[in-house]
Amino acid sequence: MLEITLPLVTSLIVQQFPQWAHLSIRPVELSGWDNRTFRLGEEMLIRLPSSEGYALQVQKEQKWLPRLAGQLSLSIPAPIAMGQPSDFYPWSWSVYQWIEGKSANILPINSFDLALIALQLARFLVELHTIDITDAPPPGIHNYHRGGQLSVYDAETRSYILELKNIIDVKKATALWEKAISYSWNKSPVWVHGDFASGNIIVKENKLTAIIDFGCMGIGDPACDLVIAWTFLKGKSRKVFRKHINLDIDTWARARGWALWKACYELVSFKDRGDLEAIKRHKVINEILGEDEFESK
Repeated sequence: MLEITLPLVTSLIVQQFPQWAHLSIRPVELSGWDNRTFRLGEEMLIRLPSSEGYALQVQKEQKWLPRLAGQLSLSIPAPIAMGQPSDFYPWSWSVYQWIEGKSANILPINSFDLALIALQLARFLVELHTIDITDAPPPGIHNYHRGGQLSVYDAETRSYILELKNIIDVKKATALWEKAISYSWNKSPVWVHGDFASGNIIVKENKLTAIIDFGCMGIGDPACDLVIAWTFLKGKSRKVFRKHINLDIDTWARARGWALWKACYELVSFKDRGDLEAIKRHKVINEILGEDEFESK
């Protein structure tokens, strides 16, 4: 993982975009793992991949985000320029228009109407699924197989379940996983965001205003984007989301599989299972494994 510092970012701007060299540059409040993000003046942001694997996403976003933007009711990142590799930094990088608001995952859950957010999220995905996919990127290493076959994570997920055997229901988790990978998307591929998580939901004045971070976008099975039903939504809002997405039960079964893989992957990364964030992941796993309305229509 490359260390991306303020002096490095400043040198890139001075070297490649001298017209912006007079603008202030500062790290954003929550930068993320895949990319490091800095504010450029008041109207732009700089986004730099932190490793070679994430660098594959830069040109994809530059190409496809402007094409998607006009067909979505919520704001998405708007590329302004693409930086080139240099002696200081080995990959392409991007300058985007700044989007006002805060990530939903750093706001108190009771600071907005979660049912309304769920409705907006569902409508966004429905819009995304109707956009033309001609020449769009299929699942692959560029997006960690989002939209592809869930079974690509089979061995990995089974190992996580065994590693967590002392704190989760292994029998139930294994059964859920095997059910999830037994189904496949049998319709035409649709656009997927690929990382549809609370950290990529921008809220302003208690309302959803934008969806960001399309690095894992591609086309395929929409199940991967439904994970948010367990990782962010709950109760009434989860039901609202499911109702307005209106996908078949097999897709929801795969979505639970994606959610289980993600939550287990994150939980095993914590050395201290008593850590507050680890406890949150554990609760998500219990939610995923619980008997609920997703088992039937």
